[in-house]
Amino acid sequence: MSLNLKRILIAKPGLDGHDVGAKVIAMALRDAGAEVIYTGLRKAPEAIARIAVEEDVDAVGLSILSGNHKELAIDTIRCLVELGADDMAVFVGGTIPAQDLFDLKQAGVRDVFTAAMTIDDVVAAIDQAIGAPESGQ
Repeated sequence: MSLNLKRILIAKPGLDGHDVGAKVIAMALRDAGAEVIYTGLRKAPEAIARIAVEEDVDAVGLSILSGNHKELAIDTIRCLVELGADDMAVFVGGTIPAQDLFDLKQAGVRDVFTAAMTIDDVVAAIDQAIGAPESGQ
């Protein structure tokens, strides 16, 4: 698969200690050509946003299995906006009930990935969202 992926931060916000899915996605993105930065476990939204800005990433992927995905995603997006990175794409993956998809997208999440999706579908969706060159550049 030849993709045009760029720099992507994969983060585990909150107290959730399960990171196998985040590591699998990080490796799949890396194998598809992205430069991936992984924050490790239990990062606060403020720390994730700061790292994203410092690393000058094109997207932030939040892996959340703890049930507080809406709050953590909204807080991370708020922190990115406060740091002037309101154009940074934010993706959420994990255990996300269907009834929360609308709220997450309304909050500014670019896309939501669940366990029902294949890894190739996740990588392709991220590539579609951020991989294409921006117009006018």
